[in-house]
Amino acid sequence: MDGDLIDEVVHEPAQSFVESTNVWAFMRAHDIDDYEELIERTTTDLGDGESGVDWFWDELIDYLGIEFYEDYHAVRDDRDGPQFTDWYPGGELNVAHNTLDRHTDLERATRNRVATIWEGEDGEVREVTYHELHRQSNKVANALEARGIETGDTVGLYMPMVPEVVSILYGCFKVGAIAVPIFSGFGVDAIATRIADAECSVLFTGDGFYRRGDPIHLKGSADEAIEEAGHVEHTIVYDRLGSRAERDDDSDHEVPWTDRDEWWVDAVETQADEFATKSLPSSQESMLLYSSGTTGKPKGIVHTHAGVQAQCAKELYFGFDLKPADRFFWVSDIGWMMGPWTLIGVHTFGGTVFMYEGAPDHPEPDRFWAMIDRHKLTQFGISPTAIRALRKHGDQWLEGHDLSSLRLLGSTGEPWDPESWRWFYEQVGGGDCPIINISGGTEICGCFLMPMPTEPLKPCTLGGPGLGMDIDIVDSAGESVADSNERGFLVARDSCPSMTKSLWSGDERYLKEYWSSWGDLWDHGDWAQRDEDGFWYLHGRADDALNVAGRKVGPAEVEGALIDHEAVNQAAAVGVPDETTGTAVVAYVILEAGIDDDDELREALRAQVGEELGKPFRPREILFVDAFPKTQSGKIIRRAVQAAYTGEELGDLSSLENPEALAALEDAR
Repeated sequence: MDGDLIDEVVHEPAQSFVESTNVWAFMRAHDIDDYEELIERTTTDLGDGESGVDWFWDELIDYLGIEFYEDYHAVRDDRDGPQFTDWYPGGELNVAHNTLDRHTDLERATRNRVATIWEGEDGEVREVTYHELHRQSNKVANALEARGIETGDTVGLYMPMVPEVVSILYGCFKVGAIAVPIFSGFGVDAIATRIADAECSVLFTGDGFYRRGDPIHLKGSADEAIEEAGHVEHTIVYDRLGSRAERDDDSDHEVPWTDRDEWWVDAVETQADEFATKSLPSSQESMLLYSSGTTGKPKGIVHTHAGVQAQCAKELYFGFDLKPADRFFWVSDIGWMMGPWTLIGVHTFGGTVFMYEGAPDHPEPDRFWAMIDRHKLTQFGISPTAIRALRKHGDQWLEGHDLSSLRLLGSTGEPWDPESWRWFYEQVGGGDCPIINISGGTEICGCFLMPMPTEPLKPCTLGGPGLGMDIDIVDSAGESVADSNERGFLVARDSCPSMTKSLWSGDERYLKEYWSSWGDLWDHGDWAQRDEDGFWYLHGRADDALNVAGRKVGPAEVEGALIDHEAVNQAAAVGVPDETTGTAVVAYVILEAGIDDDDELREALRAQVGEELGKPFRPREILFVDAFPKTQSGKIIRRAVQAAYTGEELGDLSSLENPEALAALEDAR
């Protein structure tokens, strides 16, 4: 993003829309006049010893109709500090009851409502009602109990994005197991690391899935990972590619098989379709979500039933204004936080989740636009990088597709550039849908920053703190700079229910990772800034800073300066060794369609970075490429970009979707 924050307010919601929103109704119910008062009421000290954070997270439970089997006796116990806050102590609940069981009562209209719509890359469409999902989740729970799974045991989900992943997740919740989602794009080492750390005794997987028209096989990778990691005693295999029939026919292409393997139809579909969902303590672990592992050893992040239930429901209901008739689509894999976040949040209210199996540009670059039109989707969330890639294909791919069903757009994962933000807003959202640009992380299964749909928006902004989130920006001494328009570190001054209760590996790493910078402040590791009008922005990871001759700059700042040039579609900036300055900036650039690369353009781009950020940060080299190495969720793997330039060992790149991009980077060098 441009070093000068964008001052123009682009989106002004109509008053009729504002007054139709869920957050407006909440404000009216509690005599809250405006957004500023709403944030203050839910995040600050209210006086007389009353905490706005406590008030909000207590009030939220009844307001959203979240059901506990046993009432909690206090909203939280924080005697051990914000690092180890116990939320809703004494209470008992189960996420699966709130997302599934209660929607299937005979007297409820949600019983036959569609819970998930799934579209395969090959065009196959399946709809699953709440009643059907409930029966299947009960079968999963019975299958787990039959294999010895008890409360607190871990169960791995290395699955393709098929509807059955939902029943597996909820089946784990029902039986009290800890679900361990694993990204379907991971390779053997990354899968093994997670299985070994979590010690999963049951693993759900599939024979594979389709990506860009070709089958991607999972079962062989799962077998190799299990041999490396151990622990797994039962592997339950879902047949997506027709491999079961091939095995029956002794086909040459049959899926590899071991004594621990069972087909889904034999292990799950044969079970009884009734199960008594367990009543669990608020602090009972629900999921073990791992950081992406694109840098360093992945962290096992521990979530509870009460925490993810409250946070996901809050964000979908208020931030994305979820209504009963909505059809919600967020581009994600079940292995990333946004997968469970979407399911739990939408299904708490009996809504419909849309799921897609394949690539965003297969068979053509209009795949998303066609699905939004075909299924009348109402919310659409995607990463800025994915939008930049789709924008490059041209506006013509939007033509002929009716996107008027969209009410809100969403994004997360990285900073925006103004041009792509505007394209998303104007071309996809028709200049009418707010972009709910959110940022938080796996560590809280939710968002620290999230604009409300009732508020005006400037390009690239994240609005402000989420409801009930006491967030600040501080300098290196831990002093607040949020009101001074200065760039600083994004921190949380208080806990929230969904904040990881620790790391699976223990408290020592947890405290070092998040609480060691400033005592009782959670250090999220992002550069943040709040402008004079109160709009918040992020500027990339603070721990990614490039130190050029003693001066620091974030890669996202360099990339933003490059993307500001009309010829640039995407950019990736990395630091490389330099004899003079210690570190020099090298930038790889993807140009807009029809633009030729030459030395004149190189110098123009170097000059632009110098003008926006200062001469020391001008890239030593500008290299033109056609693609960057990315994860399936669209994030650029900068470590791979840097290694391709320096020739260093690439390390674990199991999250990489397009390894061919690495060869192109090396050729550019």
